[in-house]
Amino acid sequence: MKRISIVFLVCSLPVLLAAQISVYQHGTVIRMHMGDCILAHHGFMVAFGGPSASMGQDSCPEYTLVSDNVVFVIVGRSSNQLIPLAETIDFRLQKSELAVRVDDAKHEAKFAIKEMIVRSEWERVQRHMDDKLTASDDHAAMR
Repeated sequence: MKRISIVFLVCSLPVLLAAQISVYQHGTVIRMHMGDCILAHHGFMVAFGGPSASMGQDSCPEYTLVSDNVVFVIVGRSSNQLIPLAETIDFRLQKSELAVRVDDAKHEAKFAIKEMIVRSEWERVQRHMDDKLTASDDHAAMR
């Protein structure tokens, strides 16, 4: 009986690991800039609840992460939460945050979700902005 249990455990271990890995989605970081940390520290209600007492002016990294179906704008909790640009990362939604794992790291970094948009809509907006820039460049060149 013990041998059957051990064989079952050894045979099922890869399946369990595959199930754990499959919870991650893949995405590419395409943009980063330093922004306000208030959303990362205090959440939605403070960010949209109107003016409040002045707090320390920390700056936190804000990333645009493009996945297959959704584009996320995420904010780190501190200035040292850095992700390389053009890096494909593994991420998963955890409660109201995005848990990110870079380069098979053993731990996840948590990021607040500032914005989410369906990728097809985001691409449409990007094309519209590119068209406006091109039209403005063409107009400036004609002068």
